Amino acid sequence: MAREILFDLTPIDLEKVAHGPDEVRAVNPHRHEMQLIDGVIFIDVPGGRAVGLKDVRDDEFWVRGHFPDRPLFPGALIVESMAQLCYFFYRKRFAEDNRILGFSGLDGVRFRGAVKPGNRLLLLMEAKELRRRRAIFRTQAIVGEKIVFEGTIIGMPI
Repeated sequence: MAREILFDLTPIDLEKVAHGPDEVRAVNPHRHEMQLIDGVIFIDVPGGRAVGLKDVRDDEFWVRGHFPDRPLFPGALIVESMAQLCYFFYRKRFAEDNRILGFSGLDGVRFRGAVKPGNRLLLLMEAKELRRRRAIFRTQAIVGEKIVFEGTIIGMPI
């Protein structure tokens, strides 16, 4: 059964980055090797949607060991990349809240394809529940036309 993309991307210019790495750093606390999103292409706070990107490079810290002869972007880092997009969205919605939005759960996570150096990973999120005490996001990651990850991310401010 073919999976459908979370929402229609045709009205979005996927080549135009609305918020680059410096703007992401101004909102998200992640630094150095753990800043895993390269930008936010689209954000619609009232509509509860965002699209981010991660350009997977061959000089990243995990390449040498995961796996040496066939590097694959680790699934845990795909989830972390997605969580960072959700964090960016949450902070845009609740800008006055200085707490960190931490993981409190994952549901229905599926990895559906390999992500390799040279791939651009599009990160899609849709807020399903957004409150100051809990946030639930439906998420997908896409390489080319293929959904390579999907799942629900649950966050709780700490």
